[in-house]
Amino acid sequence: MAARYYDGVTADVQDVTLKVTSHELLINRSEGSGVVARWPISDMVVLGDSHHEAVPPLALRGSEARLVVEDPAWRAQLVSLVPALKPLALEPVKVVPRLGAYSLAIVALVGLFWGTIEYGTGYAAPLLPYSWQVKLGETVLDELTADEEVCTGNAGLAAINRLANDLAKEAGYPHEVTVHVVKGKLVNAFTLPGGILVFYSGLIDDATSTQVAGVLAHEIGHVVHFHPTKGVVRAFGIDMLIKLLTGGYSDVLTTVGSGGTTLLAMRNGRAFEREADETGVHLLEQRGLRADGVSTFFEKMMKEKPDDAASAAGIWSSHPPTQERIAATKRPPNGKLPFTTAEWQALRNVCK
Repeated sequence: MAARYYDGVTADVQDVTLKVTSHELLINRSEGSGVVARWPISDMVVLGDSHHEAVPPLALRGSEARLVVEDPAWRAQLVSLVPALKPLALEPVKVVPRLGAYSLAIVALVGLFWGTIEYGTGYAAPLLPYSWQVKLGETVLDELTADEEVCTGNAGLAAINRLANDLAKEAGYPHEVTVHVVKGKLVNAFTLPGGILVFYSGLIDDATSTQVAGVLAHEIGHVVHFHPTKGVVRAFGIDMLIKLLTGGYSDVLTTVGSGGTTLLAMRNGRAFEREADETGVHLLEQRGLRADGVSTFFEKMMKEKPDDAASAAGIWSSHPPTQERIAATKRPPNGKLPFTTAEWQALRNVCK
């Protein structure tokens, strides 16, 4: 029976032969005669087992010496002579079936977690304490407007906030909505968690009263469907999933996961925009107000920028194609004006 012997003192490796007696294992030199070591059978142990290691070494208690028997048949013969060494010749674990089972379990868990993130957040977000949502929105607002001039015209702010809350109540939204106007040339508006809206004065200066009302109604659509809060909750959940899968250490998987997160966020963004468009038009109609301002605002954007960025970006766009939105929100110019003459004049002067 051939083996390799390490004396535990030097780095030398000796080729040896083994002989088992009733009470000890004789370790002999392969070439020439001479006993290298005598190991009492009662003091022999196996380090590990062949379930998990290809060749688990033999050792002697209290010694650093090691004995390695490469041949499985000889290991089995050694075990037949010394049953206490059974771990030396166990059947190796079948790795492929276990890996398959583990992989399926991981896929199932990831799928469950992903489904919870994708669909559960739609139900969970509105259940978050409203005070938390407001605090989050105010924190983001403070950061965004830290270097901006916030307009303070009381009459203009009262006019846009009056219409915003009328539309929110029409939708059954139980909380107060607050609209802030920031001085700037940007033709833009956005919604934050907690019913906080931000309008840039450039939009008010550049649009008609019905178009401003259309944009406002669209933003109220985001508010009443809790889109900003859902976006934050989903982003947090996906970040947790990526960290769970990567352990926080894999840059490659984290990068890939971040790309997937971005795509999902963009897809959800398009869904949110379509829902806000539909809701905004419906709320204006329910209030008996002109609802054509939504589509005419998009038409105005298309005239100013014929190359639609949303269409060009494809799946990477957070907004649907503008032509699609125009077609979906097209309405006749029927209904009452959203602001009185005095309100509209005050809103136009809100930053003066």
